[in-house]
Amino acid sequence: MKRIAVTGASGFIGRHVTEALAARGDQPIPIPRPFLRSTLASRFDGCDAVVHLAGVIAATRDADFYRANVDGTRVVAEAAADAGARLIDVSSLAAAGPASPASPRTEDDPPAPVNAYGRSKLEGERAVAAVAGLRWTVLRPGVVYGPQDRALRPLFQYARRGLAPLVGAPDAAYTFIYIADAVRAILAGVDRGGDRDVVFLGHPDPVSPRYLIETIRELAGSRAAILPIPRAITRLAAELGELSGVVTGRPATINRRRFAELYSPGFVCCVDRMKEHLGVTAEVGLRSGLTHSAEWYLKS
Repeated sequence: MKRIAVTGASGFIGRHVTEALAARGDQPIPIPRPFLRSTLASRFDGCDAVVHLAGVIAATRDADFYRANVDGTRVVAEAAADAGARLIDVSSLAAAGPASPASPRTEDDPPAPVNAYGRSKLEGERAVAAVAGLRWTVLRPGVVYGPQDRALRPLFQYARRGLAPLVGAPDAAYTFIYIADAVRAILAGVDRGGDRDVVFLGHPDPVSPRYLIETIRELAGSRAAILPIPRAITRLAAELGELSGVVTGRPATINRRRFAELYSPGFVCCVDRMKEHLGVTAEVGLRSGLTHSAEWYLKS
C-alpha cells in the first residue's frame, strides 16, 4: 500500500484521483490549504508521492494566478523534496501554448503560453524543476471532462434550452481527455513516472468546436439551432466580462484570457509520450465520454 498526498483533493480531478487510489488499496491523504512548508513537511512525511492538483484556473487579477500556481507550487515542491517524496505536478496544456491540428505541439517545443493562466502554470513547472533533489513528473492535460466537471455543463444547459452557441476560431481544435483516462495517467505517473519528465495527456483525436457542440446538442436530445457568434461580439463580451470581474471580484465566463484561447489556432498536442513513458493510451473518445457523462451534465 502506498501513501499518496493529494493537493486539490476536493476538486473535479482530485475527487476522482482519491477515489481511484483508495479503490486500488492505496492511502490517499488530502492536503488542505494553505500551503506552508513547515506544515506540509509533517503531512508529507512517510508519503511515497505527492500529486499536486491544487491551483487557480480563473481569476480577475494576474497576481492571483501567480500566487497559487507558482508560489503555491513552489512550496509543495520544496516540501515534497524535504520528505523524499516523488512529485506529480498536474499542470496544463496551456503552459505549452497553442498549436493547430496540422502541427500538434510536442513536449520538446519551446513553450509559448498566451495568457496569465498559461504563463503561471509554466512558471509553476519551472519552480518544480528548480528544487534541488526533487524527483518529479509534470503532466500537462488538455481539456479534462466527465462527471463533476462544471466547465462543459453550461453548453448542455444552453442546448437543452434551444440554443447552441458556437464560439471561437472555426478551424481551431482542442485536445480533450476523459476523466477516467486522465486519472489512469496520473496514477501511472505515481507508479512509473520518470525523473524530470514532462508529458502531455490527451486523446489522440482533436476536437473541433463544431463537433463538440453538435455532439452535446445530440446528447441533450435537443434540436437547438447552432448559432455562430461573430468574433466582434465575442470580443465585446470579453471586454464586458473583464469589467465585470473588476467590479464584482468574480471572473466572468468570457474575459480576455478566454478570448485569447478561443481565437488561437487551437490547443492540440502529440500524445505519443503518454504511451511511451506512462504506458497509458486514452481509450475514451469524445462522443463516448460525453455519453457516459450526459446525465450528470444535464442535471439542473
